[in-house]
Amino acid sequence: MMNEQENNIQDENVENQDHFGSENAIADSQTAPSEEEKLKEEVALANDKYARLFAEFDNYKKRTSKERVELIQSASKDVLNKLLPVLDDLDRALSAMQTTQDIESVRQGIDLVNQKFRKTLLQEGLKEMDDIIGKPFDPEFQEAITAIPSPSEDLKNKVIDVVEKGYFLNDKVVRFAKVVIGQ
Repeated sequence: MMNEQENNIQDENVENQDHFGSENAIADSQTAPSEEEKLKEEVALANDKYARLFAEFDNYKKRTSKERVELIQSASKDVLNKLLPVLDDLDRALSAMQTTQDIESVRQGIDLVNQKFRKTLLQEGLKEMDDIIGKPFDPEFQEAITAIPSPSEDLKNKVIDVVEKGYFLNDKVVRFAKVVIGQ
């Protein structure tokens, strides 16, 4: 009988151990995330980082675009401030032209204003194209508006006359010279 009781007690202990062991295994599986759950968390984290980085980059693009527009506006403001004294000089010259009888002094005044204006533009990087009459036509710097029969054989495909001067701004063409070429 004792053996039977011992066997029953041992059977109950084994059952209890199996029961508690399975509960512990279930608890362990619930507390320790599976490999799939870990990967889902990593993907969610990566997506969050991506969304934040994308938003940050979009804000950067907007900010730099706004700064560029402000820079261009302030640059033109600086140039205009430098040209205002020339405009004042022109106004004074026009006023003097109406009251003076001495045309030579008016011509000299206008010439001074012209020199001041050109000097200001030169300081800002605007440079006039060199004298191109008699030189070969170059479509990278010139625009042919018409072609006429050349007065001599050596002026064929060369610039005969300049209708509008061309200009460079910091060594980049801002206006092509409009020229007449010989054929």
